[in-house]
Amino acid sequence: MGILAVVNQKGGVGKTTVALGLASASMIRGRRSLVVDMDPQANATTGLGVFDAATTTDEVLAHDEPGAAAAAVRRSGWEPPVGHAPDLVPSSPRLAQREHQLATDPIGAQDRLEVALAGVADRYDDVIVDCPPSLGLLTVNALFAADRVLIVAEPAAWSLDGVEQILRNVRRIAERQHGRPEVAGIVVNRLGRTRDAGYWYQQLQETHGDLLLDPPITMRAALTEAAAQSQPIHLLRRDGASEAGDQFAALSRALDGDRSAPAVADLPQPHIDLSAAVGTAAAPLEH
Repeated sequence: MGILAVVNQKGGVGKTTVALGLASASMIRGRRSLVVDMDPQANATTGLGVFDAATTTDEVLAHDEPGAAAAAVRRSGWEPPVGHAPDLVPSSPRLAQREHQLATDPIGAQDRLEVALAGVADRYDDVIVDCPPSLGLLTVNALFAADRVLIVAEPAAWSLDGVEQILRNVRRIAERQHGRPEVAGIVVNRLGRTRDAGYWYQQLQETHGDLLLDPPITMRAALTEAAAQSQPIHLLRRDGASEAGDQFAALSRALDGDRSAPAVADLPQPHIDLSAAVGTAAAPLEH
């Protein structure tokens, strides 16, 4: 999988849920994974059962040093009966201030993470970077470090706007880095059984069908509970957990495949008709 940045400039679409689901899938598949938490909210950190990190991404980004991330790597709190528990570069709220300090570096502000992961990422089958919901310097660092980008979309109007924004910005970075990062695809998260969700999912299929990854991740209480309990979804024992785990395992395998997305520069500029969705938000899907 290489270094995969999990992104959307809009908040509330479930990027951390997807990052943790992929880490859980890597674990069950017997792969070694590293989760890099670049969000000052540190939800991926607590979701992986780490609450007392002494060294975090804040310290990693403080120094422009190759391999600096190695000093912050620690084992997550997950305890799988088989496979390898994910490793973690944890985050903390202090990271929000680091972003402002990075802005004072006119030369190396955007690639601190790439430099810090040098020689570290190679130790893992999968490196998953959970990004904050913005296009500040923290997300830009993740995009410069990444080999590929996974865009998380919720089937809702404003989330589609976020998809368009991040595609444009990935294109700008790729143009400066000889085509890197590539777009691994778009995963639809929190797909519910409403007319509104069905409509916006159809819009994504029509606009970005070549980029959509299967399967979409359906809305399940088990995913929220797994994060709250700091447990991997594949080891949670409750209704819906097994089905959610199967979806993330399938998504993980899809990301390992040879499926190639079209170049971001070649993507069409979509026109999204909002009028058809008016008044459909609460109505259930017809069967």
